[in-house]
Amino acid sequence: MAHSQIRIKLLPHLRCFFDKPVQVKVQGLAPHQRVELRSRLVDDRKVVFKASALYTADETGLVDVCRSPSLGGSYTGVEPMGLFWAMAPETPHSKLLKKNVLSPTLVTIDALSGDTGEVLASETNERGYMTEGMRRIPLQEDRIRGVLFLPPGKGPFPGVLDLPPLGGGLSEARASLLANKGFAVLALAYYGYQDLPKPFPKHFDLEYFEEALDFLRRHPQVQGPGMGILSISKSGDLALSISTFLPGISATVLINTCIANVITPVRHKDFVLPPLIPILKNTTITESGLLDIRDIFPDPMLKENQATVIPIQHASCSFLFAASEDDRNWNSTLYAENAAARLRSHGKQNFQVVKYPKAGHFLEVPYLPHCPSGFHAVMGSVVVFGGEPKAHCQAQLDLWVRIQEFFRKHLDNKSSVQKAML
Repeated sequence: MAHSQIRIKLLPHLRCFFDKPVQVKVQGLAPHQRVELRSRLVDDRKVVFKASALYTADETGLVDVCRSPSLGGSYTGVEPMGLFWAMAPETPHSKLLKKNVLSPTLVTIDALSGDTGEVLASETNERGYMTEGMRRIPLQEDRIRGVLFLPPGKGPFPGVLDLPPLGGGLSEARASLLANKGFAVLALAYYGYQDLPKPFPKHFDLEYFEEALDFLRRHPQVQGPGMGILSISKSGDLALSISTFLPGISATVLINTCIANVITPVRHKDFVLPPLIPILKNTTITESGLLDIRDIFPDPMLKENQATVIPIQHASCSFLFAASEDDRNWNSTLYAENAAARLRSHGKQNFQVVKYPKAGHFLEVPYLPHCPSGFHAVMGSVVVFGGEPKAHCQAQLDLWVRIQEFFRKHLDNKSSVQKAML
């Protein structure tokens, strides 16, 4: 059969948003022909991510990954988006980086002969981040450093502060994709970005975050009065402190975070919240030789560590705690349970806890490849982050929907607005 008759079709379109699925079909094959599908992308660090899967065409010469099972490769069975979520980096311990959301992530899909390895057809999926008419506004407003994403139209739109994980920089990909859903999202840097301090700060000043929230709240296209916060990992305990000590927060999402302030002090005016300090000797080594730091932090609920625990019982916002049960960065499930117990003991019902079996630390946007290990900014070395690719993908899909529903529910004109604790 001529190769010119073989085509890869990506449905519904070649272009879509990064968090949307596509249907991959290969047409024009011989009946029951064996074919290998390969996916490949290059991130903004020039790291290559790729996956592959083996298929057999049906009696009409069609492979439809939504119906046809993979017989081997990066995954097996019927996995409509397996060629995307199963991608792994050629450079070990790399997390997919997307800095420039003005351009799409290009994923090349190749169909190769299962017998000869010859490329039979190729197509490219353009996975974008910003809807038409969205505004991306870099900020250098007084001390504030970040990027504001505004949906098309006049608004006003519910306002969300997006805080990135440890390591500096911004979460522009997540912020822009959330803005596509009708939110005004400020991706805020808090160190290691532009003229902000490059080393890990000796302390975090909540007044910086207060300035950012005030800017967002005053913006004519942002709906107030209550703001939302989206956080993950270390930025989660910062979000808990912001929600507890600063006014005007209605909804806070905390992904794999700790109930205690960790690593460095947090200051607000004359108040200082001391940090929970890791016990490095509790680090273990995995069979593959990577550091496992899950248990390096002492129990924050012990009497000697109580001063580091953020008094979240004083917050009046709503909380969504998401915890991965195979998080190896720290014991996220226990910390989420600690937070729920603390709120419950004070008569609070302003929280949800959702747990994800076999998911790892970095729960990001849908179809972002799983990151099982990577460089840890504080440890200065590669650590294991946990999780299994398929379960991690399923967790990201579920959580992304929950986040949107949570913010829509609590960021409206009727939301209760928190008063300052101090």
